Amino acid sequence: MKKLIVITGPTTSGKTETAIALALRYQTEIISTDSRQFYRELEIGTAKPDLNQLKAVHHHFINSLSVYDEYSAGKYEQDALQLIEQLFQKNKILIAAGGSGLFIQALLYGFDRLPAADPGLRDELNCMSLRELQKLLSNLDPDYFHRIDQFNPRRLIRAIEVCKLTGKPYSTLLHYKKANRNFDFLLIGLDVNREELYRRIDNRVNDMVQQGLKAEALSFYEFRHLPALKTTGYLEWIPHFQGIISESEAIRIIKRNTRHYAKRQLTWFRKMKDLKWLRPDNEILFRACDEFVVRQAGSD
Repeated sequence: MKKLIVITGPTTSGKTETAIALALRYQTEIISTDSRQFYRELEIGTAKPDLNQLKAVHHHFINSLSVYDEYSAGKYEQDALQLIEQLFQKNKILIAAGGSGLFIQALLYGFDRLPAADPGLRDELNCMSLRELQKLLSNLDPDYFHRIDQFNPRRLIRAIEVCKLTGKPYSTLLHYKKANRNFDFLLIGLDVNREELYRRIDNRVNDMVQQGLKAEALSFYEFRHLPALKTTGYLEWIPHFQGIISESEAIRIIKRNTRHYAKRQLTWFRKMKDLKWLRPDNEILFRACDEFVVRQAGSD
């Protein structure tokens, strides 16, 4: 049976390093499940693998889109499954890594059949402010609202659209049963205690600022209306560029919002019954992967 090892966890938990170590261990390739890293124009604020890491292991879906492109988890499911089928022709083991819960959901479990976009409703929702969209979705589907990136208007609009068209909360249309896939998977969440996680987040934001995050965000200021730019690390600079808050305040808010994002990621992952929590950089994790690789199909 073909094997897919999926490494996930909250932001800064060590997914990139762990995935690369596993890919080198099994001489294979990595499929990204981090939707923020798909956009080629966004470098510093998305914490992509660096050039040396990208050279060490072949990564897929990194820098695969432009911020001007429309993309969805449903389209990712189609693209990723097609790619995986091709990669399994030369690799019996593949690694997937990233922290976008909805995209992991799409890859492993798929979705119930969802309605197509309604142009009239979509136009109506596109005219609403971010705050209005947040309030509307929190009323229609509070469970999903508290699990997703609440600053991502594309996610908010699609969820509201599905709720209104089906008359059901979007969260009830997601399922966590093994889909009809032609591969077996091991889903590992990297377990980092809260204090350490927050320290890592603060350090990463400080590093991003030193690398030029402010200048990168400023270069996209005129395109701030694009959904890809309405993400933590970029969105918080807008009031600073408008003279409303100081640079130090913008950085403080980025750290705060990143911690909130990590909490929402953890809320999502805890819904995944197949997920095994293991410490990163721990021999137990590599042993679990080795056991999964040699395990025969149907032996669970």
